[in-house]
Amino acid sequence: MIYLIIILVVVQRLAELIAAKRNEQWMREQGAFEAGASHYPYMLALHIGFFLSLLAETLFFDRPLSPFWPLLLPLFLAAQAFRIWCLRSLGRFWNTKILILPDAEVVRKGPYKWIKHPNYLVVTVELLILPLLLQAYATAVLFSLLNAVMLSVRIPVEEKALKGSTNYKESFERQSDPG
Repeated sequence: MIYLIIILVVVQRLAELIAAKRNEQWMREQGAFEAGASHYPYMLALHIGFFLSLLAETLFFDRPLSPFWPLLLPLFLAAQAFRIWCLRSLGRFWNTKILILPDAEVVRKGPYKWIKHPNYLVVTVELLILPLLLQAYATAVLFSLLNAVMLSVRIPVEEKALKGSTNYKESFERQSDPG
C-alpha cells in the first residue's frame, strides 16, 4: 500500500511536469517571460529530494501506514482534489516555473478567488501529510522546513513579477475594497 501511494504521487507529478512543459511552450509563444529562474533548480532538487527521502526513510525503517491513516489519507486526498482545482482554474497559465504573460489578466476563479497562492498551500500540506501518513517523520520535518525557505524566496519573486507586468496588484486591491 505504501509503495502504491508513492508510485501514484510520483506518476501524478510526472504528468504535471508534462503539462507544465506544454503550458510553458504556449505561454512563451504568447510572449511570456520567466522570473525566478535562478531558484528553480533548487525547487526541483527539493521536490526530487523529498521523494527520495520519503522512499529511503520508508524502506529503512520499514514502518507500516500510520495508525492515524483513516484521518491522514482523506486529508491527503482532499489536498489532491484541491491541487486539481488549482491547476484547472489556472488552465494554460499553470506552471511549475514562474512564467509571466505581460498585460494578462490574473486568474481570479476557483480557489484563486480567495487565496493568492493556493497551490503553494497544497504543496505545504502534501509535504507534511504524505510523510506523516507513511511515518517518515524526519522527511516531514526536514522538507516542511526546506519548503518554507523555498516559498520565502519564491512567493516574493512571483508577486513582484506579477505586480510589475499584470493587473495583479489592482485585482487584489479590488478584493479588499469594500465598495
